[in-house]
Amino acid sequence: MITVAEASDVISNHSRDFGVEDVSLHQSTGRILREEIYADRDMPPFDRVSMDGIAIRYEAFENETRKFFITGMAAAGSPQKTLIDPTHCFEIMTGSVTPIDADTIIPYEWLTIENGIATIINENVKLGQNIHSKGIDRKQGDLLIPAGRLISPSEIGVMASVGKTKVAVSRLPRVIIISTGNELITIDQAPLPHQVRMSNVHQLQSCFQQLKIDAERSHLQDDYDAITSALERYISAYDIILISGGISEGKYDFIPTALESLGVQKHFYKVKQRPGKPFWFGTHPKGCTVFALPGNPVSSFLCFIRYIKPWLELCLQKSLSLPQFAKLSADITFTPNLVYFMTVRLQQNESCEMLAIPAAGHGSGDYANLVDADAFIELPADSEAFKTGEVFEYFRF
Repeated sequence: MITVAEASDVISNHSRDFGVEDVSLHQSTGRILREEIYADRDMPPFDRVSMDGIAIRYEAFENETRKFFITGMAAAGSPQKTLIDPTHCFEIMTGSVTPIDADTIIPYEWLTIENGIATIINENVKLGQNIHSKGIDRKQGDLLIPAGRLISPSEIGVMASVGKTKVAVSRLPRVIIISTGNELITIDQAPLPHQVRMSNVHQLQSCFQQLKIDAERSHLQDDYDAITSALERYISAYDIILISGGISEGKYDFIPTALESLGVQKHFYKVKQRPGKPFWFGTHPKGCTVFALPGNPVSSFLCFIRYIKPWLELCLQKSLSLPQFAKLSADITFTPNLVYFMTVRLQQNESCEMLAIPAAGHGSGDYANLVDADAFIELPADSEAFKTGEVFEYFRF
């Protein structure tokens, strides 16, 4: 049995690159960017007007001119105009190009306009006001978005502005989630007293969906030959096999033996943690990675959050996130010599400190408790008593 830190390191050391693919810009939201995005021209590409009003030459205002003859209109999207006479002005709209030889924009709120004459009625005019200067945001060739970024609407807008119609992103792995157990039935069936609806695979499938990964589902009865035959097919067909249940030491827990008989190399089995101690991890020479999690819903879910999600982000080459920490809001006692993944509800106090409010529930089978929590906090194995105000790392669902 290994420690949580050791298990995390072993899994990280077996990360793999699933490759790169090009997708359309509009299909890239939520994917991991695998190319650097550069400015194809200055941003903004011209001296852009930032308020509706008139464009003047500041020198004329400085020389006491307050009335300007309106010589035309400069709308957004129209070619750049030239201000020839300093006593003239152009009416101008937000987003348009500042005319040649104009250098200051007076907003309509500072003007009166009558008979084609614009009169400035506010003396607080500054040279260059209301002009978003060419290249002030970024210069042509500047790096706009580094590779490894999770693509959000912000990145979409920037990539559209530089003409990206296709985007290189991390290829998503082929995944199958397997549930095991004769007691499980589908969610549309009415359970008999000795049966339960299968929920783990749906919960884990949702975890993958949050990462934009479409995972398939399968259910296997507690039969060694059937399990071995199915796993042999899946090892060749999928990048990742995630198994829920069948990995403890019961008479019908065939998964570890079946995996090893098929050539899956076991890297560890059992981790010093609660929940989720009977956790099996291995890889196959064909490239398939296998995670076999406990059948208890809370155990499988927290193992996914603690180990599999970070591993997937590493494989997809997502930029690493910094650890997050919270203060305990209450004293906690936990006597087993194991790391404790305690479910909590996060709340910020008036001092902007993140508090972890225990939502401990009734053990690893109490999946209903998860809806009252939004994270778990990792309490180390070297202590039994944890005091209010102590700080520990948390992992958000």
